[in-house]
Amino acid sequence: MPTQPTPPSLVPTVPRGGRLLHIGPHKTGTTALQGAFHSARDRLPAYDVVYAGSKRQPVAAALAKIGVEFPGPAGTPVREELDVFLQRDRPGMERWRRLVQQVEQAADRRTVISTEYFSNAGDDAARDVVAELGGGGRVHVVVTLRPLLKILPSQWQQYVRNGLRSSYEDWLEAMFHREPCIEPTPSFWRRHRHDELIARWAAAAGPENLTVLVQDESDQQMQLRVFEEFAGLPAGFLVYDERDNRSMTHGEAELVRLLNVESHRRGWSVERHGKVVRAGALRRMRDKYQPGRDEARVTTPEWAVAEATELAEEMTAAIAALGVNIVGDLASLAKRPSAPAAPPAEATIPAAAAAQAVIGALLAQSSLDTRTAAEAAAHDSKAAAAAKDATGPNSSGSGASTATGTAATTPTPEPAPADASAGGRGGATNPLRSAARRGLRRIRR
Repeated sequence: MPTQPTPPSLVPTVPRGGRLLHIGPHKTGTTALQGAFHSARDRLPAYDVVYAGSKRQPVAAALAKIGVEFPGPAGTPVREELDVFLQRDRPGMERWRRLVQQVEQAADRRTVISTEYFSNAGDDAARDVVAELGGGGRVHVVVTLRPLLKILPSQWQQYVRNGLRSSYEDWLEAMFHREPCIEPTPSFWRRHRHDELIARWAAAAGPENLTVLVQDESDQQMQLRVFEEFAGLPAGFLVYDERDNRSMTHGEAELVRLLNVESHRRGWSVERHGKVVRAGALRRMRDKYQPGRDEARVTTPEWAVAEATELAEEMTAAIAALGVNIVGDLASLAKRPSAPAAPPAEATIPAAAAAQAVIGALLAQSSLDTRTAAEAAAHDSKAAAAAKDATGPNSSGSGASTATGTAATTPTPEPAPADASAGGRGGATNPLRSAARRGLRRIRR
């Protein structure tokens, strides 16, 4: 097994008819890689390469096969509620069967399959995935890794986007110290205990059929060049698309977290939170505002830096002993920072960023109100039509009289207040305005 960094030029190309199965995990450049392959779909056939699925990644197919729960402590099924895909019901197995059929129809062409949701699979599910895609002789698994110290703030931010209410330090405390270290985000160590993840898939495919790609943090193009080698594509073929997946600043993350706290206090439904906070406030703020270089980023406290570094050393030693292929510098995953972590900066946010968040939330709320009014109008129209049928020429007797009386005396119901219609407890006033004001005051303090 190589102990020195492996240059991309030495990456083996998957044989014709092989299946390159990229399983993530999350926050290791998966979105950018999937976007590059998805954008190149029309050009891939010229090189006898197929990118499986029809979207950026085949999430539904993967979750149909492995489920939306995963084994927790002592084998107890655990579900991650702070994930937009795992909040939904398990997709039907026809999604997985269609993906397998597409892979089979690729015949002797190379097939690339990429979704980080395979990292949730247990031992049995991993073996089944490899077997149904053609077995270890044809399936080559790729695991992309970044340093745990880079993943921690990135994954916390993703959980915050999906509704997490814990501060960064409280979340770190739970992940490192509160046994069994699964609350409030049980998926984290399932995905990011990297030595166990790699051992699980090496057992399913064979260690000779698994490659660990350690990303070079100083070379943003490395991942694309390595996958070009894997898939037999010419250098420079894959390019990143224009999708912006930037991280949030400390102030932006704290604003969203406080909105999560407020929406939870008001009893908002998952759907309403998703529309108003995630798709409204957060999306518009990230799309319309570009942070300055001087705006503070999320900072990992020194105690967590020390524990993450120690754990990374343990994981890299275990990975090195598995006999899998390694591309890149495995030791870089456990590299200790050269300077102590800076104390967390105050979570402040520029007015321009906050304004975009408020505008996004108000537009999303307005859209929800319009939909609620339309649904109420449709309901009233249907009720009126039913009442008219009941009093028509074919109705007779006391039934017709009762129906007529009811239609004449019952007032048309008024639409429910927006907060109540979407699972909240508020009145007719818009709670987002007061929530945003309270959140901004707390951030400034």
